[in-house]
Amino acid sequence: MQLVRVLAAVLGVLILVGTSDSVLKALVLPGARTGLLIRTTDQTIDRAFRMVCRRIGRYERRHRILALEGPVFLAGMLGVWLVLYVIGYTLLLWPWNTSLGAAWREAGSSLLTLGFASTHGDGPTAIDFLAAATGLIVVALQIAYLPTLYGAFNRRETEVALVGVRAGRPAWGPELLARTRLFASGGELADFYTQWERWAADVGESHASYPILLRFRSPDPYSSWLIALLAVMDSAALYSAVSPEAVPMRARLALQMGFRSLRQLADTLRMTYDEDPRPDAGIELTREQFDVGIARLEAAGFAMERSADEAWPHFQGWRVNYESIAYRLAYQIDAVPAPWSGPRRFASDALTPRRTVNRTPEDPDGRIASPSWRFEHPKT
Repeated sequence: MQLVRVLAAVLGVLILVGTSDSVLKALVLPGARTGLLIRTTDQTIDRAFRMVCRRIGRYERRHRILALEGPVFLAGMLGVWLVLYVIGYTLLLWPWNTSLGAAWREAGSSLLTLGFASTHGDGPTAIDFLAAATGLIVVALQIAYLPTLYGAFNRRETEVALVGVRAGRPAWGPELLARTRLFASGGELADFYTQWERWAADVGESHASYPILLRFRSPDPYSSWLIALLAVMDSAALYSAVSPEAVPMRARLALQMGFRSLRQLADTLRMTYDEDPRPDAGIELTREQFDVGIARLEAAGFAMERSADEAWPHFQGWRVNYESIAYRLAYQIDAVPAPWSGPRRFASDALTPRRTVNRTPEDPDGRIASPSWRFEHPKT
C-alpha cells in the first residue's frame, strides 16, 4: 500500500509540473505555443458552443452566443488549472495522510489558502506552503493577464470599426477600393495601408502570444478583425493586379505584413501551410466571384490598367499566399460570412456589405443614388 502511495506522489509531481507548464505558456511566456491542456480545453468548450449554435439559423443570434466563448474559456481554463493542482497536491500529500479523502481536504484547504486542514510534519507543511503560494500566484497571474488581453482587444477593434466606413459591413476588398473615389485620395489611401501594416504587425504579435484573443468577437455582429484584415489584403492584392503602376508601395507592404501575421497565427495554432506557394498554384476563390468584384470597381469608376482576364492570374499570385490560412481561421471562429471569405461551419450565404445612402439637399431620401452609393441590407 505504501508503494502505491509513493507512485501516486510521483504522479502528483508530474501533474503539478505539467499544469505549471500550461500556466506559464498561457500567462507568462510571450509567443509560446499553446500546449495540449490549453488546446484540449479550447476544443471542448468550442465543441459545446458548436452544439448549442447548430440549430440557430440567424447569424446575429449565433454571434451573440459565440461572443461568450472567450470569457467562458478564461473561466474554464482557470478552473481546470485549479482542479489539476488540487489533484496533484492531493496525490503528493497522500503518503502523509490516513486516506485519500483527507489528503484531498488538506490540498484544497492549502491551495485556496483557507488553512482549515493541515498535517503536522516538515514534509506536509512544506507542501501546504507550496500549495498556498501556487493558488495565489495562479489567480494573481490570471488577474494581471486581463488588462493585457483587453488592451490588445481594444487596439484591434478600434481599427476594425474604422474600416467599416471604407469597406462596408461586413468588410469586402473590392468595396474598399470602390469607395476610394468618394473618401480618399491616393495619398490618404497610402497612409491607410501604412496604418494597417502596423495594425497587422500588432495583431500578429499579440494574438500569437495570447491565442484566446481569437475567440473574442467584435461587438458589432457585422464586423470581424479577420474579415477586416482579409478585406484590406484583398484590396491591396486587387489594386496590384488591376493597376500595377498606380498602386502605392505601402499597399504591397501592408499585404506582405498581413500574410506574415496570418502565418504567425497559423504557427501558434499548428496549422500547416505552404511557406512558398507558386503563383499558379490556384486559389479557392472562383473566377465568377472575382468578376463580381471587378464589376463593383467598374460600377464605381475605379481606374484599371488591366482587363479582368489580364488581372486574374496576378490576383491569384498574391492571394495564394494567405487565402488558405484566412479561410481556415474564418471557419474555426465562425467569422461573419462576408464575400470572398470562404465557407463556415453553419450553412450561410455571404452577406452583402452594407452601404451608405447618399442623402443630399436635392435628394434627402437618397433615392437617386449612384452605383457607388447603393444601399443594401445584409441577407440572413
